[in-house]
Amino acid sequence: MEHADLDVVAWVHIARDRMLAVRSRGRDLLYLPGGKREAGEDDWSALSREVREELALDLDRGSFRELGVVRAAAHDQPDFAHVRMACFTAGYAGDMAPAGEVDEYRYVGPRERDLLAPAARAAFDLAVARGLLG
Repeated sequence: MEHADLDVVAWVHIARDRMLAVRSRGRDLLYLPGGKREAGEDDWSALSREVREELALDLDRGSFRELGVVRAAAHDQPDFAHVRMACFTAGYAGDMAPAGEVDEYRYVGPRERDLLAPAARAAFDLAVARGLLG
């Protein structure tokens, strides 16, 4: 049986040549901040809401840019075979802190790439291809 892709948005944030990732409660791998859109939400609305819920940050609308879209095998999503993840960059305001369902955040470099879920790995590679990561 063919399943539709899980369609999500993600924030790609790079600092000191490492990419921000989060671990949700009960998950073994790291994900990018973001998630599914609610009914009627555009990319900006969904991503800014998700990042506020997960990291207590306000994204900056003026610096919001699409980085690209990746597709990868879905991890811990039994109803979906693949994830389609629209990746965006943006500045932020606030003090980063794990919130909501997020237990921790950390910055991941090339040596820790295997800690990322497949779609986050694809986003990491996209950031490298776009020159954001070394």
